[in-house]
Amino acid sequence: MELNRRLLKEAVGNGLLSELQADQLWRFLSERGQDTPSFRFTHVLYYLGGLIAIGAMSLFMNLGWERFGGWGLFFIALAYAGVGLWLTEFFLNRSHLPIPAGIMATFVVVLTPLAVYGLQAALGWWAEGKIYREYHTHIDWRWMFMEFATLASGAVMLWRYRLPFLVMPIAVTLWYMSMDLTPFLFGEADATWELRKFVSLWFGLLIALLAFWVDIRTRHEKDFAFWLYLFGVIAFWGGLSMMSSDSELNKFVYLCINLVMIVVGALLSRRVFAVFGGLGSAGYLGHLAYDVFKDSMMFPFVLTIIGLVVIYLGIVWQRHEEEFSNRLRGLLPLHMRELIERRH
Repeated sequence: MELNRRLLKEAVGNGLLSELQADQLWRFLSERGQDTPSFRFTHVLYYLGGLIAIGAMSLFMNLGWERFGGWGLFFIALAYAGVGLWLTEFFLNRSHLPIPAGIMATFVVVLTPLAVYGLQAALGWWAEGKIYREYHTHIDWRWMFMEFATLASGAVMLWRYRLPFLVMPIAVTLWYMSMDLTPFLFGEADATWELRKFVSLWFGLLIALLAFWVDIRTRHEKDFAFWLYLFGVIAFWGGLSMMSSDSELNKFVYLCINLVMIVVGALLSRRVFAVFGGLGSAGYLGHLAYDVFKDSMMFPFVLTIIGLVVIYLGIVWQRHEEEFSNRLRGLLPLHMRELIERRH
């Protein structure tokens, strides 16, 4: 439920709260929400500025930086990291602004692959012509040294500061690793796209399960699982959706998996499952319309009836939601019940 000032005014009008109580409650909720990421203009500016700075040292780094050489890149990364650490401490301990602190701490972690690349280049470990910006665009098992170092620095920073945004570079690095792991394990000659899809699917599933474990462990704290869920679902769903099959049974199984994702998203209040599950379900219906039943006059009518039945099921669920929810939650372990109750 989204609580806003209008609802509090309606509560005052219905005699549930006094005007003074409504003002005090709104002030309390506003103060509590200042450190929770949202689409407030202030938070948008925080993340926009942070992503620009992070992108400048990662995605948008141009070829001109290669002129600094390996040692130059290494010491520049260390200098930037020192400034980032100082700003993290300043925002967190002096200004008490955890969102900018989390962005600066993430900036430090993002500098890790640049520092490792500079050190490797200085020691002559990279062939001529290999440049840093390819880390974000090319699959190569040799990036894994940089990825392991990034995971280690991210874990240390997360242990030190306990800021949820720090999970973002860890999740991105795990996603990169899922792609670079294939040629490392099976050899570059055998790393076909079919194999990459398979690795992406299972790696994404493991990351999503890791996110669920983190969700359970931190259910009473800040949201540390969001970024793991996001990139885990992207890797899993992307690998699953890119797999090709001529079997209608396999395509139907694909639909069922997407429907399960929608249910999981509703159960855990994680929209990323519902969004990608909805896209997959829509893709399957498109396959039925344009391939299987392309000449059938009855298909649109049958699909309309199915849609109306789904709406009716939603009405039935709404009328008996509390009863159904209590029964279903009673079958779940305590930790999962607490997580679902907190999310809803």
